[in-house]
Amino acid sequence: MNRVLNIRLPDDLREDLMALSREENIPFSSLVRESLREYVAVRRFRRLRGKVLPFAESQSLLTDEDVFKKL
Repeated sequence: MNRVLNIRLPDDLREDLMALSREENIPFSSLVRESLREYVAVRRFRRLRGKVLPFAESQSLLTDEDVFKKL
């Protein structure tokens, strides 16, 4: 189900989003939805990384290469 959400945006942010919407030929609301999805995904990833980082460091897994070597 889709729900309506009213938010206040600073003028400069709204203008930036409107410009991107025009440049990429994406409806404004779709651009905002996708931006929020990406933001949530990044926040979840950072939270998860923060939880596993101490374990990874204790196993000397500091880079992608370190992980692939262990596999």
